[in-house]
Amino acid sequence: MNVITCEGLKKNQRKVRALSDLSFTIKENTITGLIGRNGAGKTTLLKILAGFWRESSGEVKVFNQHPFNNLYVSANTIYVDDQMSFPASLTLTEILQEAEVFYENWNGKLAKRLFDYFSFHPEQQHENLSKGKKSTFNMIVGLASRCALTIYDEPTTGMDAAVRKDFYRALLRDYLEYPRTIIISSHHLDEVEDLLEDVLLLQDGSKCLHLPIDELKDYAVGLTGRTEMVRQWIANKEVFHTNNIGAGTTYAVVKKEGIPLDNARQLGMETTSVTSSDICVYLTDQTKGGIDDVFK
Repeated sequence: MNVITCEGLKKNQRKVRALSDLSFTIKENTITGLIGRNGAGKTTLLKILAGFWRESSGEVKVFNQHPFNNLYVSANTIYVDDQMSFPASLTLTEILQEAEVFYENWNGKLAKRLFDYFSFHPEQQHENLSKGKKSTFNMIVGLASRCALTIYDEPTTGMDAAVRKDFYRALLRDYLEYPRTIIISSHHLDEVEDLLEDVLLLQDGSKCLHLPIDELKDYAVGLTGRTEMVRQWIANKEVFHTNNIGAGTTYAVVKKEGIPLDNARQLGMETTSVTSSDICVYLTDQTKGGIDDVFK
């Protein structure tokens, strides 16, 4: 069953189009990575799915219902980001106690164990926490709520590397115990790719790619060789990136499907794998040249 269906989704922010003709589906009980550069439309999309914002046109369904101001969607969805706010009159312990009232599947035991593990003080207030500790507490709320649709929008902002690692492990372990539909928006694809089943890559508010993570890992191949040979060989291929790496030597990244790699090797070119993170960078790279060209 599809938890999310979008058809021709558009969202205008004043004179700027944040989402443009976006169509995709997300199945239940999957972890999807929402990837894209700053300004690609990730947060706009997530806030529409969570029911906070209304789309400008197109169709969006969450649990087969229109999400905007929808009580059913709200009751079964949690949106976690670094802007989450809680009543200043409540301590952290009281916030967790009150959360049980709002979330039907709330796991108080998990919340308490995570609360203690990350060394929170029961009498602390959310507004007085550091940025990293706020993100960690928000993560606890997101995990313990066990909502059918759990949305994490850049959830690790401010966290140090060790806490991020713990968060990803906790998320995976709880997902395996209690499957639900999870979307993680992140700039750190290399950190989260082992969690993901699918990747939705946005560029300028449009879908660039939507495929299983295993297919993304095998989506492109790197070729290194003599410049003339590489350029001639990739002339009719789908090229994502080229770079001169030395005198007479060129590195190129091309779509792997249908590429005769044995032929490339026989011609003296070296073939290498390309990371999922690098593939996403190359696919959404709209700049010409490198940063050094700015100073010419």
